[in-house]
Amino acid sequence: MLKRMVIMLVITGLVLGGVFGFQAFKSVMIGKFLAKLSNPPQTVSTMVAHSQEWQSQLEAVGSVRAVNGANLSAQISGIVSEIHFKSGADVKKGDLLLQLMNEDDVARLNALKATANLARLNVQRDRILIKSNAVSQQTLDTNEGNLKNAEALVAQQQATVDYKSIKAPFSGRLGIRQVDVGQYLAAGAPIVTLQQLDPIYIDFYLPQKALAQLRIGQKITAKVDTFPNHTFRGEILAINSQVDTATRNVQIRAELPNKDDLLLPGMYATVDIDTGTPQRFVTLPQTAIAYNSYGNIVYLIDEKGKDANGNPQLVARQTFVTTGATRGDQVAILSGVKDGDTVVTSGQVKLHNSSPVVVNNAVQPPNNPNPKLANE
Repeated sequence: MLKRMVIMLVITGLVLGGVFGFQAFKSVMIGKFLAKLSNPPQTVSTMVAHSQEWQSQLEAVGSVRAVNGANLSAQISGIVSEIHFKSGADVKKGDLLLQLMNEDDVARLNALKATANLARLNVQRDRILIKSNAVSQQTLDTNEGNLKNAEALVAQQQATVDYKSIKAPFSGRLGIRQVDVGQYLAAGAPIVTLQQLDPIYIDFYLPQKALAQLRIGQKITAKVDTFPNHTFRGEILAINSQVDTATRNVQIRAELPNKDDLLLPGMYATVDIDTGTPQRFVTLPQTAIAYNSYGNIVYLIDEKGKDANGNPQLVARQTFVTTGATRGDQVAILSGVKDGDTVVTSGQVKLHNSSPVVVNNAVQPPNNPNPKLANE
């Protein structure tokens, strides 16, 4: 029995030793195999970071309005007898635009003028006769009162006649004619719009916190989608004296020259206001930044020696950055990247610290401070 037991224990020991030995051998071989493996290089695009002057700006959307603009209408009703303008024409202040029929009014004016002339002659005669006591002072006073009344009636009727001649209240450009000859025109009915186009205003709103950065005469630039390649330059003309209690925004008005009449009232425009002095910042494409709740990250490229063929071995290094303002496709980097660093601009989602990389800059992400739509 003892011999059999010893043989069984020896066999059991050999079996267990073989099992544990095999597991140990397997672990060693797996370790050696994994040690021979390396991360495959990831293809990325890169750029060398450079600093450039960065002008801080406030941005807003505004509406274009005329310095003087009015929808012209008649103060009194009447039949249109003459039209002296064409749609879209430029006119000067005082130009006659439209005439209403006024024959009855002119006739009444002439009658009142004749009455006033007679009253004036009576007063002149009385002033001579009173020196010889041929008329009484009461008669002279009565005739002088009649003269003043007659002159007032003439002035009143003259105003009525003038109301039927609609003239341009200021120089500008006319819009589309809204009336025709022979049409009955009610008082207040629109005739045509008149807009003074040069110079022109842009009204826009900014939050109250921007007030400290604004001043009268500050330079602004404006753009409209109608002329995407044209920049309009002007200056702040006025800052409203109160802040809107509903929005906490303040209204700003800028004045711009408009010699070519490109800007028309009612257009909307994007407005940029330069604030402060230009500063130098390292700028990167916004695609180079990996935004996270725990911090913003970029990947820098370092060279770690040479490979067997003498080519540089490139690896990625993760670093946290502090970002500033954005401008188009670009973002200002306040800290974390210095001038001359090589930065990964695309493909960083596949990277981690010390990842080997291969650079392919055949395609670069957009990096334009003033991007335009593709169809522009």
